[in-house]
Amino acid sequence: MILSIESSCDDSSIAITQISTKKLIYHKKISQEEQHSVYGGVVPELASRLHAVALPEILKETKPYFKDLKAISVTNQPGLGITLLEGITMAKTLAVLLDIPLIAVHHLKGHIYSLFIEKESISPLLVLLISGGHTQIIRVKDFDNMEILATSMDDSVGESFDKCAKMMGLGYPGGPIVEQLAKDGDEDRFDLPVPLRNSPLIAFSLSGLKNAVRLKVEVLGGKEAMTTQDKSDLSASFQKAIKLHLIQKSKKIFAREDIKDFAIVGGASANKYIRDAYQKLCDEFGKKLHLAPLQYCSDNAGMIGRYAIDAYQRERFIDPNEIDIVSTKKQKSGMLL
Repeated sequence: MILSIESSCDDSSIAITQISTKKLIYHKKISQEEQHSVYGGVVPELASRLHAVALPEILKETKPYFKDLKAISVTNQPGLGITLLEGITMAKTLAVLLDIPLIAVHHLKGHIYSLFIEKESISPLLVLLISGGHTQIIRVKDFDNMEILATSMDDSVGESFDKCAKMMGLGYPGGPIVEQLAKDGDEDRFDLPVPLRNSPLIAFSLSGLKNAVRLKVEVLGGKEAMTTQDKSDLSASFQKAIKLHLIQKSKKIFAREDIKDFAIVGGASANKYIRDAYQKLCDEFGKKLHLAPLQYCSDNAGMIGRYAIDAYQRERFIDPNEIDIVSTKKQKSGMLL
């Protein structure tokens, strides 16, 4: 079995995955949403302190599996450096004490492998990754070849949902709240700009749309003056603009890529409105849509463990003394390391 650890942001998670069957034997995640909600977003120092408490508590429950462990895997990039350190320190210690190999996992590759929890991996594959930190389309040729075809020039989809929710005083995390409100809203009430609509660039940009929402909130008298219907309509209009932006740029990639399998991963991939839009797009282009189970869309150790199985079989191990912490950064294009 492989024990995997995820602490790249504000979720403390540990999983045990069986190598031969790919079965998820144990999985637990402790969310910090309640503690961070009062600040309207993640506070790195607070997240680190909470990881320091939660991870050891979860680890206690996995001790019966220690005798069967063949490797330890841990997220080492990208993420918040101060929170990655908590998971990496634990992983290094376990690898040394148990004298078993250590596997470093790229967080975004982990999200891709959320599709394959308790399943065989498939490739080639086109992937839309939409999360709190990233908006990218990735061509997955195979385990060793993953290329970013398009990425965000500024804010990510998840980040934009959270910030717009904060502008309207809706709370954190904003994505699920905005999606729920949008169900009762008029998506055509507010004429919000679709980013890069007239640009030939195959890229994503959401800062302008976010600013347009801010201006609408001001026109409505601020978040305190907005009615519930105002918030529902603005949420629906914002979500519609996001959808149109993603679909427009994805169409350009679909038109030039012959790969028939397409997937959506990451925390924001749980949005059913976006899922439904991509199902229609895939039907139009003759592609098959793959989606991770809802419980594995957000950060979790199960996806880290599933990637680690394929890495273990290829003996992709790292010396515990040489593992690097790579904090959050926006990779513009090229191979996903």
